[in-house]
Amino acid sequence: MADKHLQFLDIPRKDPDKLAIEVRTRQFREIYSQYSAESAAQQSGRCIACGNPFCEWKCPVHNYIPNWLALVNDGKLFEAAELSHQTNSLPEMCGRICPQDRLCEGACTLNDGLGAVSIGAIEKYITDEAFRLGWKPDMSNVVRTGARVAVVGAGPAGLACADVLVRNGVSPVVFDRYAKIGGLLTFGIPPFKLEKEVVEKRREIMQEMGVEFRLGVEVGRDVSFEEIERDFDAVFLGMGTYGFVKGGFDGEDLPGVHEALPYLISNINRELNLERDSDDFIGMKGKHVVVLGGGDTGMDCNRTAIRQGAASVTCTYRRDEQNMPGSRRDYKNSKEEGVTFLFNRQPIEIVGVDRVQGVKLVETHLGAPDGRGRRIPEVVPGTEETIAADAVIIAFGFLPSPPDWFEPHRIDLHGNGRVRVSGAAQTRFQTTNPKIFAGGDMVRGSDLVVTAVFEGREAAQGILHHLGLRSE
Repeated sequence: MADKHLQFLDIPRKDPDKLAIEVRTRQFREIYSQYSAESAAQQSGRCIACGNPFCEWKCPVHNYIPNWLALVNDGKLFEAAELSHQTNSLPEMCGRICPQDRLCEGACTLNDGLGAVSIGAIEKYITDEAFRLGWKPDMSNVVRTGARVAVVGAGPAGLACADVLVRNGVSPVVFDRYAKIGGLLTFGIPPFKLEKEVVEKRREIMQEMGVEFRLGVEVGRDVSFEEIERDFDAVFLGMGTYGFVKGGFDGEDLPGVHEALPYLISNINRELNLERDSDDFIGMKGKHVVVLGGGDTGMDCNRTAIRQGAASVTCTYRRDEQNMPGSRRDYKNSKEEGVTFLFNRQPIEIVGVDRVQGVKLVETHLGAPDGRGRRIPEVVPGTEETIAADAVIIAFGFLPSPPDWFEPHRIDLHGNGRVRVSGAAQTRFQTTNPKIFAGGDMVRGSDLVVTAVFEGREAAQGILHHLGLRSE
């Protein structure tokens, strides 16, 4: 009998099929198909069940990856879904948008020439298929405690916190200024990576679990934080980072220059029929577009502009291809879809009179590493060039944007605007106000969805301890 742990020798890695370029660039739908039960089992069976699974260690939420791969291989889908949810509150979303090549799959033992196990696609398959077949989280043993916790922000950190709390008998009430849950999962990440029906299904599931959502409600405007602090036993803040990183060069305020997030939000509002005024839409049809920045947000802008019918899309990044922070998968898809990349190029001015006409760039080379170990781009003198542009999208990242009600409620910040929280085991993610906890991007800075999920879950454990409740 063949050793099942040697299945990878006979079965190569096979990702789910991808829509043809000419089809996918004309629509805002996900481009990857779903595994069948047979193909999911085959691909799961490629796992060699390492004694020390590096994939688990590299995963920010430390998913039990080899265990649920084995369950899928054995046809035990509902058991795999239950196990997947023990460590991850949003597995169907992380399966779609995590940079697996840098995390679990990058650490897979088979990644050394044999093709890593397709962990992300299988993670997506588990929850999608389990939901389709009627699986729901088991809440039969949950005993209600009577405790109520307010969660401010329905992004990944807030959803993850609410998930852990409700499973431990606490009643979470989630406030969010948007009309739909998800935060940037809904309004920042384009539908070709994450269709919004997926987020709405998670809302339906969480409501059935006992989570209450109060949407279209902005704390500090529609309801005061005084009321929330008074009416709830604890509060979790998961409000993300919405500040815009500017380049600090001339021309950034010219007409035709756009910030990445408002650009992406305007497109999603149109796709979801949430647009209030047609003048709010930022379209790129027929334009020569330059995207500044090589991160995941830059890739999202690239591919959105292509689908809007841009005449051309050029993406510039000040380091080389190997040091680009964006997902390798999204970079590859951007290139396939027609985006031109200019590496080792740093913008020094946006050129134009009454509106943008081009971007002035200078070549760079990589010098000595900075404090984080990343090599610093240095300008090469005499290499200035100007490339034509009808529109420029600036995607340099996001900064904390704390509201003005933090200070009167004793929520202290670091000098860079991030929320200060406790690192102690029993008071995880507690702010300087003992009743208030925080996690996600507003604590660590702009980062991955999966790290926000981890921090939301960890903060929930801190809240349970603060309330004198035992977590399961």
